Amino acid sequence: MFQKLLSLFGAYWLYERWLMSTVKNGPMPKHVALILDGNRRWAKNKGLNHSFGHKVGADVAEKVLDWCLELKIQTITLYVLSTENLKRDSGELSEIFRLIKERAERLVNDPRIHNNRVKVTIIGRKHLLPDDVRRALEKLESITKDYNNHFLNIAVAYGGRAEIVDATKKIAFMVKEGSLSVDDIDEKVIESNLYTSSIPNSDPDLIIRTSGEERISNFLLWQSAYSEFVFLDIFWPEFRKIDLLRTLRTYQRRTRRFGV
Repeated sequence: MFQKLLSLFGAYWLYERWLMSTVKNGPMPKHVALILDGNRRWAKNKGLNHSFGHKVGADVAEKVLDWCLELKIQTITLYVLSTENLKRDSGELSEIFRLIKERAERLVNDPRIHNNRVKVTIIGRKHLLPDDVRRALEKLESITKDYNNHFLNIAVAYGGRAEIVDATKKIAFMVKEGSLSVDDIDEKVIESNLYTSSIPNSDPDLIIRTSGEERISNFLLWQSAYSEFVFLDIFWPEFRKIDLLRTLRTYQRRTRRFGV
């Protein structure tokens, strides 16, 4: 049994190395966004509490940061909590909020963030979060605000429609106060008022969703107009480095036309 496991591990390691060498020689997306879906179902299938699923999912998210840094992917966006998720059971939400706060506090002193000069931006309606969670996230934003080598965007209390509504309100206010003419409203004006306005390469080249669901669930509705999508039939806690590499290989095999 041990020899069989050793053999399988060796095959996995060789396959991972081969994938890495193959992917590194191809065009790399500048911005990868991930919909972290399936924590609860993964836990349920294993007879575990959903809180354990969220914890393992958070661990995987940190590993993804490592892998993307290794691959020199400049921008990563993680869809952690949607506006719709805020309607979940209060007990589950408390656990999710606890995890978000814990991981934010950990990242404040994480060498990966500072050595790689990773700027962290929180996108979403932060005012909907508990005060202690919001403060922890804002501290992480503040301490990394001058970094510009890599960009980690965490979508919390985020909804694509809510983002467009909030941008529209900002634009309407500018028109009302006379600082913007209706005739001057164009795509650039809208983009400059989205949550992602300060993020380089704010439109994802690649969006990955786990759990087997094939929809974007209100994620980056404006920014994803020309994104490539890959849907994986695994739950988020099962996401491995080879899954990321295989997804990147799929991306590299596609031809991006942008409507041309």
